[in-house]
Amino acid sequence: MNDSTPFKGKPISNIASRLGLKEEDWIPYGTTKAKVHLDVLKKYPSRGKLILVSAITPTPAGEGKTTTTIGLGQALAHQDQSVSIALREPSLGPCLGMKGGATGGGLSQVHPAEEINLHFTGDFHAITSANNLLAALLDNRIYREEAVAIDPRRITWKRVVDMNDRALRNIIIGLGGVLQGIPRESGFDITAASEIMAILCLAKDYDDLKTRLGRILVAFTYNGEPVTADSLNATGALAALLKDALMPNLVQTTEGVPAFIHGGPFANIAHGCNSVIATKMALGLTDWVITEAGFGFDLGAEKFFDIKCQSAGLDTAAVVLVATCRALKMHGGVAKNQLTEKNLEALQKGLANLDKHVENIDKFCEPPVVCLNRFATDHDEEIELIRKHCVNTLNVPFAVSNHFEEGGKGGVELAQAVIQHSEKTSSPFCPLYDWKEDVKTKIWKVANGMYGAENIVYTKKAERDLKSINQLGYDKLPVCIAKTPQSLSDDPKLIGRPTGFTVTVREIIISAGAGFLVPITGDIMRMPGLPKTPQAEHIDVIDGNITGVK
Repeated sequence: MNDSTPFKGKPISNIASRLGLKEEDWIPYGTTKAKVHLDVLKKYPSRGKLILVSAITPTPAGEGKTTTTIGLGQALAHQDQSVSIALREPSLGPCLGMKGGATGGGLSQVHPAEEINLHFTGDFHAITSANNLLAALLDNRIYREEAVAIDPRRITWKRVVDMNDRALRNIIIGLGGVLQGIPRESGFDITAASEIMAILCLAKDYDDLKTRLGRILVAFTYNGEPVTADSLNATGALAALLKDALMPNLVQTTEGVPAFIHGGPFANIAHGCNSVIATKMALGLTDWVITEAGFGFDLGAEKFFDIKCQSAGLDTAAVVLVATCRALKMHGGVAKNQLTEKNLEALQKGLANLDKHVENIDKFCEPPVVCLNRFATDHDEEIELIRKHCVNTLNVPFAVSNHFEEGGKGGVELAQAVIQHSEKTSSPFCPLYDWKEDVKTKIWKVANGMYGAENIVYTKKAERDLKSINQLGYDKLPVCIAKTPQSLSDDPKLIGRPTGFTVTVREIIISAGAGFLVPITGDIMRMPGLPKTPQAEHIDVIDGNITGVK
């Protein structure tokens, strides 16, 4: 299947029927996509086994976590298993920027890929609209000076746009005279970083959605009192804009495996998991559900367990840790243009990064299956080195998967390893920390336990934030640390398994509606920029078909 050939899969009605859904359970979006009503959650309670796919620390060489998730789902179908996958929706920012789309690759993709990568069913637009309505209502209240006066210097709510646009990180709004509003500093985040995105992904139903929306903290008054969405009478309108967006999207993989794609928070600046509703819906309709968490295990998977599983009562039957020869060699110091050359010495050195992630998974009482996502340029000696290291040194199951080139057939070894591993008796996962612990203790347990940090430094701004968090009673919320995905540390240049480093917490954002705190570390930003040559420059429409979406 090439870039310009449209995917011709089964009608979405066939995919819905395969899941046992009735016509009244779903709403068609054309012939290839559908929204599924939330009533399905009550009709089909959870029964399946949940498999989490995570990865080692990402590199420019690519690890293929999404492709592996899809390939594993297809491989389980080859084993005559009832299976579906649950993924996040791609953001236009990375799709048109550097990273490209997020629909898998080769013979392990979700379809219609171009539509999913671009506008899909409009969920991101609904979240953007809701976020910016709240910002507009807030600025209108400031302008009208109704009720208690809001302090323009203590606005915590930003506007969002689903695009990488560094020019919008810091702006001045309200210029143009007395009729145009109150001038103040502001800025934009990318939509994936919006608290409303996190709320959509963590909400259990419409009532929970409204409760969470109402709790959103947007500003403070001159008297230091919190201003929420409820106090701006915004909750109902926000919920109305998100009514359809809260319903999961149903599509299919290259081989016709059902795929629920819903929500899209990034794991470096948010909690990096698809929606609770989509995951539970999939668990009620199939015996196996394959999901993923963004970036490396230290980011998305930690938040998957400590935030998503804790708040939604979910647990996993197995964890798959994805690695590649290419990425491990990069962690061993090999340049990107030399990755096709055999280099056992660098590979051995890079295994330290794999070791750390396996140790991290063990901290949750969830020993993993290590999956080597095979590339055509891999050398047999390199694969054998990794296999022996996993089996003999780490004592964890290991499987090679060639799902990119062969689809489900290429992932059979991985599927069999996952089935065998998940059938073993296992206890519930162990959270890394107790939500009731103080904020600094929770941050330390993540930074030290997951990243390997030796010390944490808090700026004066972060210390002031902590004081406010304690005074307002938000100190019992879990932490969703924003950190670079390129390193276990908060310095993207420290590859492999760095030691002896210090993590710097610049500020701590209160996401009261989502139900977590966001410590911002290092130089992480919530609005990415475009690269020198954006992927958007290669996208076109030829003969009515979209091309160039990677």
